Amino acid sequence: MENRGKRQDKIIRNYYENRDEIAIQRLQELTTDLYLSEGKKRQQFWKHVTTHLAALKVPQKQIDHIVKSDKPELLATMLKTLMKK
Repeated sequence: MENRGKRQDKIIRNYYENRDEIAIQRLQELTTDLYLSEGKKRQQFWKHVTTHLAALKVPQKQIDHIVKSDKPELLATMLKTLMKK
């Protein structure tokens, strides 16, 4: 076990307690980036989207559909749904 102080333990615990909110916030940022990007950079953003959606336990079939469509609008619509939960 590592030697961590109480403050570090609290930071780590808070991160894991708020992981879903952090993933949603990052997906919001990525949606904006997707609207503004092209080419290889856009593909890199879609890879990050895949990672964050998987962390939120979105079914892989849905993730594949959104990424394959290459439409940030679909991602924005899904984010609205995820935020309501």
